[in-house]
Amino acid sequence: MNRIDLTLDDMANNKFLTMYSTLIKRFAASTEFSTSEVVSLLIVFYKYALNNRSRMMSTSQLYNLFLVSFGIFDVTIIDRISMNITQDSRSVSPEAWMRLFCVFFTGNLQERIKFAFEVYTSGGTVVLNREVVGVAIEKFFTGDDEDEVNELRADMCEFIFGKFDTDKDGVIAFEEYAEIVQNQPRLLEFLGKIFPDDKDISLVAYCHNIESMFPPEAFIK
Repeated sequence: MNRIDLTLDDMANNKFLTMYSTLIKRFAASTEFSTSEVVSLLIVFYKYALNNRSRMMSTSQLYNLFLVSFGIFDVTIIDRISMNITQDSRSVSPEAWMRLFCVFFTGNLQERIKFAFEVYTSGGTVVLNREVVGVAIEKFFTGDDEDEVNELRADMCEFIFGKFDTDKDGVIAFEEYAEIVQNQPRLLEFLGKIFPDDKDISLVAYCHNIESMFPPEAFIK
């Protein structure tokens, strides 16, 4: 495996192999991605890091990826996703990069449920109380009539707790959220978009050469 990427010179290719060979083997064995897909993902990460003259990707680069490729525009959600995959708020390691793609591309609903709840509660709570939910749904309703907007927000909050707070203790625990979403998967992102849409997944798959995630029509000749 000598020339990994034709846009990189020999020195950069060799440096990539030296730095990432162990990670390539680890992620190929521990994720759903093939070896070639892991290489493709890490090459993209490597190019971001080279641009920084660093071993790490910056969080600002990650933000741009969310906005341009993943179609996720809620800054609060982006902050919380970043918080859940990185060790700090300043840089993104290759391990964090791979974790992000593993979560975004997995077809395992349980993994997506777990990650979504971690994002929604990453403000410091282990459950969703009315204050947390209230803040999250503020962005759902805007307008000039403040009274009407507040009423709509209050009604939405009541609806959410009526749906998810199955034991009526005033908070939504992970077990309650997981059970509801398992039966109604469309409620997975009930407090804001976390995962890319199918069209954005296809775009990212093409851009990062993740062949297993190409849409079926891509293979029709």
